[in-house]
Amino acid sequence: MGDKVKKVDIIVALVGNPNVGKSSIFNSLTGLNQSVGNWPGKTVEVAEGTLVYKGVKIKVVDLPGTYSLTSFSEEEVVTRDYVLSGEADVIINVIDATALERNLFLTLQLLEMNAPLIVALNMIDEATKKGIEVRVDKLSQLLGVPVVPVVATSGLGLTELMEAVLARPAKSRRLAYGKEVEAYISEVSSQIHKGESSYPLDWISIKVLEGDPIITSRFVKDKQIFEKINSIMRTMEDLHGEPPAVIISSERYSLSHRIAKEVTVSHAKPAVTLEERVDGILSHKVVGYLILMMVLSGVFLVIFSIGSSLSTYIDELFVFVIESLRPYLQALDPMLSSILLDGIIFGLGAATSIALPYVALFYLLLSILEDTGYLPRAAFLLDSLMHKIGLHGKAFIPMLLGYGCSVPACIGCRIMETKRERLLLGALVVLIPCSARTVIILGVAGSYLGPFVALSIYAFDLLIVFSIGRLLFKVLPEEPVGLIMEMPPLRVFQISTVLKKTWVKTKDFVYIALPLIVLGSFVVSLASSLKLVDLIVNGLSPITLGLMGLPVATGIAFIFGFLRKELALVMLATYVGTTDFSTFMTPAQMVIFTLMMVLYIPCVATLSALIKEYGIKNAAAITMMDIALALFIGSAGIRILTALGL
Repeated sequence: MGDKVKKVDIIVALVGNPNVGKSSIFNSLTGLNQSVGNWPGKTVEVAEGTLVYKGVKIKVVDLPGTYSLTSFSEEEVVTRDYVLSGEADVIINVIDATALERNLFLTLQLLEMNAPLIVALNMIDEATKKGIEVRVDKLSQLLGVPVVPVVATSGLGLTELMEAVLARPAKSRRLAYGKEVEAYISEVSSQIHKGESSYPLDWISIKVLEGDPIITSRFVKDKQIFEKINSIMRTMEDLHGEPPAVIISSERYSLSHRIAKEVTVSHAKPAVTLEERVDGILSHKVVGYLILMMVLSGVFLVIFSIGSSLSTYIDELFVFVIESLRPYLQALDPMLSSILLDGIIFGLGAATSIALPYVALFYLLLSILEDTGYLPRAAFLLDSLMHKIGLHGKAFIPMLLGYGCSVPACIGCRIMETKRERLLLGALVVLIPCSARTVIILGVAGSYLGPFVALSIYAFDLLIVFSIGRLLFKVLPEEPVGLIMEMPPLRVFQISTVLKKTWVKTKDFVYIALPLIVLGSFVVSLASSLKLVDLIVNGLSPITLGLMGLPVATGIAFIFGFLRKELALVMLATYVGTTDFSTFMTPAQMVIFTLMMVLYIPCVATLSALIKEYGIKNAAAITMMDIALALFIGSAGIRILTALGL
C-alpha cells in the first residue's frame, strides 16, 4: 500500500482445463479492470485485465480452457501459440486438486514447451472435503516449478501466488518419459534443424512424432529428412502396435499417474457426502431429465416473462419521450423530427430494450448455471440429442434462449468449443422464433386460425431447425468435437463474481452492437422520410404478390420487420388502415405470411450480433440462407395450401 507505481510490467497468462477456476482467479486478481475480445483472426474469446501489486503493474491474460495443446481446436491453437510466443513473462497453470492426475496431462505439455511456469493448485478446500491431501512441496520438487495452493473462490493463496509471479520463475524443463520414447525423440531431434526458431528442439521433435501438420511443415522441409522421420515413426508403430501420437499420450498419462500417486495422500471421508447425493440426482437418467426440464423452463420463463416485461416498460418509456418531443420537433422541421425521433432515439430505445432485459439477463443466468456447476451436467444429459445435428449438449442452452431473444442466443454460441460448432449453432438459433416473432405467430395465426395452427407453426419451425442442422452438419467440414468435460463440484454461486461476469460481457454488446442498431434504425427512418417506402413496397410486389401470393401491402411488414419484428404487425395495420387482417388476407396467406416473418431475415439487432460474432461474410451467408429458405417455404407452401383448398 502506498508504493509508487513503477514502470515495470509483468505479463501473466492463465492456462488450465475448463472448470478449474481460472476465471475465478482472473476475476479476483483484476476486478473490473477487464476487457473481453476475440483473438485476432479467431472467434476464440480471450479476457485481459490488470492489477497493481507492490508497485508493479501486472497484465493478466485468461487463455481459453483446454485439455491439451495439440492443434485440433482453435482454443488449443490460441493457447499453444501464445505460450510459445514468449509474450508472457509467467505462465500460471491452474489445476484442480481434486482431479490432479487428469490436470497434470496439460502441465506436462507446458513443461515440454519450457514455459516459465507456476502451478496454482486450486480447490484444495474441495480436496480436503473429499479426503484428498496433496503434498505441495513434493509436487513442486517432482515438476521442478513453484506450486502454490489456492482457493480461488475465497482468495486464499492469491497473495502467495503474486509473490511467486514477482519472483519471475525461470524457464521450466520437461520431464523425461520412458527410455524407448526418449530414444525416438532424440533420434528425430538429430534430424531437425530449427534455425532461428525459439521453440524448444525437443518440443518440435515431439510434435513431429505426433504428426502435427503445422510443426512438421515448418521444420521438416527436406524430403530425405521427411522420409527418415517417417521411417522412425513406422518403426515406432510396428514395435508398439500404436501410432506415435498415442504412444506419447500414453507416456504423459503414465507419468501424470505416477506423480499424482506419489504426492497424494488419501484420508478417511464420509461414505457418501450430501454433494454426491445431489449430484447423483441431477445426473439420474430419469429424475435428471425432469430437473433439467424444470431448470430450462425456469430460464425460459425468466427470459421470456421478466425480460419481456422489462422490454415493454423500456419501450413505453422511449415512446413517451418520443411522443412528448414530437410536437416541438415537428414544428421546427418534420423531416428532422422523423429522423431524430423515429430513427436515432427509437433505435436507441430498441437497443436498450434488448441489452438490459435480454442480454444482461441471459449472462446473469448463464453465469449462475456455470458457477454452480450445473451447466456441464445439463450439457451431459442433452449430449446425445444434439449430436444428431453435429453439436453437443451445451448447444441446447442458446437454442432455448432463442425463444426469448435471438441476440443473447447468438452471443451464447460462444460456449461451443470450435469455430465450426459456433457457426453451425449461430445459423440455427436465428431460426428459433423469438418473443417478437411469437407476437406475430399469436397475433395472426393464433388469433385468426386458432391455437392448433399456431402450435403447428412452432412444431414446423423446429422441424426446419433440425433439418437445416442435419444438412449443415453434412456440408460443413470437420468432425464434431465430442463432449469431453470434467464435472466440476456443485457450489453456491458468488453474487459478486456473477455480477462482474454479467457486466463485462453485457458492456461488450452495448459498445459494439448498439451503434449498429441505431444506424439501421436511422437508415430505415430516412428511407421513410424520403417517401421511399411506397417505392420499396411496390418494388417488392414480384416477391410478395408474384412468388408468395401475398397482398402487396405485406411488403411494409418485411421492411420494418428488419428493424424490429414486433413492428411488422403495427406498421402493416397502419399502412392498410385496419387491424383486422382477415379483411385482406386469406387463411392460407396468413399461414405463409407468419412463416415468412419467422424465417426470412434476422432483425437489425440480431444481424449486428451475427456480424460481431462471425464477421460480415458469415453473417451475410446466414442471412442469405434465411432469405432463400423463407422464399422456398413461402412459394411452395402457398401453392400446397391453395391446392388443398385453404
